[in-house]
This record gives sequence, structure tokens and C-alpha cells, in this order.
Amino acid sequence: MLKDSVNFRVHPSPSISGKAVIPGDKSISHRAIILSAIADGNSKINNFLQGDDTLATIDVFKKMGVDIKNNENFIKVKGVGLHGLYADDPIFDFGNSGTSVRLLAGLLSAQDFDSHLIGDESLMKRPMLRVIKPLQEMNAKITCTNSGTLPINIIGNQKIKSIKYKLPIASAQLKSCLLLAGLYANGTTEIYEKIETRDHTERMLTNFLHPVIKKDNQIYIKQANRLIGCEIDVPGDFSSAAYFIVGAVITPNSNIILENIGVNPTRSAMLKILKLMGANIEIKDERLISGEPVATIYAKTSKLVGIDIPEDLVPAAIDEFPIILIAAACAKGKTKLSGAFELRIKESDRIQSMADGFSGLGIKTELLDDGMIVEGGQFSGGIVDSSNDHRIAMAFSIAGIVAREPIIINNCKNVSTSFPSFVMTAKEVGINIDYV
Repeated sequence: MLKDSVNFRVHPSPSISGKAVIPGDKSISHRAIILSAIADGNSKINNFLQGDDTLATIDVFKKMGVDIKNNENFIKVKGVGLHGLYADDPIFDFGNSGTSVRLLAGLLSAQDFDSHLIGDESLMKRPMLRVIKPLQEMNAKITCTNSGTLPINIIGNQKIKSIKYKLPIASAQLKSCLLLAGLYANGTTEIYEKIETRDHTERMLTNFLHPVIKKDNQIYIKQANRLIGCEIDVPGDFSSAAYFIVGAVITPNSNIILENIGVNPTRSAMLKILKLMGANIEIKDERLISGEPVATIYAKTSKLVGIDIPEDLVPAAIDEFPIILIAAACAKGKTKLSGAFELRIKESDRIQSMADGFSGLGIKTELLDDGMIVEGGQFSGGIVDSSNDHRIAMAFSIAGIVAREPIIINNCKNVSTSFPSFVMTAKEVGINIDYV
């Protein structure tokens, strides 16, 4: 686990190679806890991500009376059923986890008890109206601040009704929020998404014997009578694997192998983007585990060229853009990212955070409202502030491998939200990284 006060220093490395062990997928770990908690019977979750965000989800369900045993290598959950949750204390603290609070807003709207949802300083600033408004249409008594942020207040014991809803933005969190509410809604809830987003919730519901119907861009979920506990194997997190994929691609004489990585097509568009840039990446041994596509990824040193990133690939690569932009900075020519306004409302304004980091490291950029243009070059040494954003911190750590001088990345404590073993894993494949 990461230390309390964390800055990283990365020295240039001649090459990186070997097998990088990637922790369990954060998005899938969240959903496994949620569905196990409201299922009947026992569930076992293997390769659960032991990160701050996912542990926050566990803590919330423990507070609602769910027996959860964390054995580090696996999680055992004694489900209480769809209507078995309770809360003596209605205040739920979600830390930094946007996934937890948005998904559980849907679930908690359908419970018999009141809820008050809060988080840390960063989470309290993130937009919540995207889930509030459709839940209100479902007859939930749910409100947030006038500025559309936490805290969220929910008055329980409401009769949730089904709706037909067109997602105004490409958001798997919003979709999953409505699917969870739809489990309790009378009738069938219909969701339309113009651009397909990650479908972990739909896949996992099938494991709990409540299948979701998908036809083209329409998703249908019926009110549930019960979910049945099961065993879930969580694949390696693609977003975490992405740092080492790019690290191998941009570093001379490098070759990385990543086993058991989730390659869900609604999530792994980064691979398509990198291949358009000329990356030498192979996907082998593809198979399904617990309903999720899993594979071994091989990445090697490559000569990258700048591209205009297709906007239709943006939603399925949204979490990977900090590290994709590092690849762009190492490519020949210019790379243009547009259609990615969502990056401005993550743990930080990731467009601005990346631009600020690039500026201090000698990389030329042009800011767009919904993206940026990056001109390929070479990183100088210097100091970067992560803006307390785990993905910014890890992205610039990879930049340090190919910089002329060491790069120091400040305020990296939040790396523990998604990849607590990042520094150890980086060292194991030859990255010269330490704490300062």
C-alpha cells in the first residue's frame, strides 16, 4: 500500500520488460460487491481490487447490515436479498469514489430508509445531476445541492416506477445507476444509449440470474424477484494495465506481458487508438471468465505517429486518456483529441492537468474545450503536480521512463484508489521509480 504522504520520482530507464501483475478491475469489483450484497445466499469474489474506492463500497454495505469478509485474496459476501438492507445511521461516506456514489444513488433510492451521501473534498465537487434527474422521473425522492453536487439526500420508502430514458451523455455510471433502480421498479425500465458504454453491470446481472435484454442500442431490465449469489472472478484492470502497455510501446528495447486482463470491447478502445498510432500490441488467449472477455496482452517497443483520435472511440477509452496522451507526446507529429469533455469533470480537470504537466516538461499542446492537440517531442525532466488524481500521477510516472532527466510527480497518494501496488509493480518490470 502507498505511504500517507506520497511523491514519486522516476529516473529514465533504458528498457522495461517482463510480466506485470495487474490488480483486479475497479469497475467490476464495485459491481460485484453491490450485486452480492442484495443477492440471496453467499457470493465469493476472487481477485477483488483492494483499493481505497472499492473498500469504500464495502464499508457502505457493512454499514447497511451486510456480512462481508475480506480475506485479501478473495471476498465473501453473505447477501441479504433485495429488501434486506437497513441503516441505523443514514450518513454514507464514499470517500473519493464517484462510481460508488452514482451507482448506489440508484440502489438507495429504492430502499425503505433515508440516506445522506457524502464524500471527500474532490468527490463533493463532482456533478451528480446526471443521476438525480432520471431517478426523480422514477419517483425517487432524491435531491442534491443547487450546484448539482454532493451531498445527496434520499427519502426512502418510495414506490419506484419504470421509465424509458435516453442517456444524454455516454456514461456507464448513469446507465448502471438506472439499472440498479430498475431492479426495484414496477414493470420494465428501458434505457437508450447512442454510444455503447462499458457493460459490466449488464454482464454481471446475468451471473446473478437476472439477465438484461439488449437490442441494438436499447437495454431492458425487468423488476427483479431475487438475485442468486454466485462466484465472480474479477479480471485484471485494463485501465491499470494501460500504463504498462504504453510504457513498453514508448521505451526502447521493451517487451511487456500482461496476463488475465479484461478486454471488454466497451472498455478497451485504447488498444484500437494505439494501433492506429502504430503500436506493436498483440492480444492472445482470449476467453470468457465470469461473463467478461479476458486475454493476455503483449506490448513491444514501437514507432508511434500522431493521429486524429476518432470520436466514436472516446467513450470506451475515457479513463485511459491521460496515458494515451503520454503516448501522443512520444509520437511523431500531432495528435488531436476531441469529444472528451467528460475528462474535465473527473477526479481533476484531466485536460487541464495533462496540459499543465506537459507545459512543465517541454511538450507543446493546444487546449480545446473538449480535448487537446499534442505535438510529439521529448520530455525534459521537471516537477509535475498530479492534482491529487491517480490517473494523472501514474501517466506522468510512465513519462519519466523516457525523459531526459528525472521527473518528480507530487501528490500521488490517490494512486491507492485504483492501483495500490503501482510502485512495486513498476519496479518489477525495470522502471526506476521511488518515493521522495
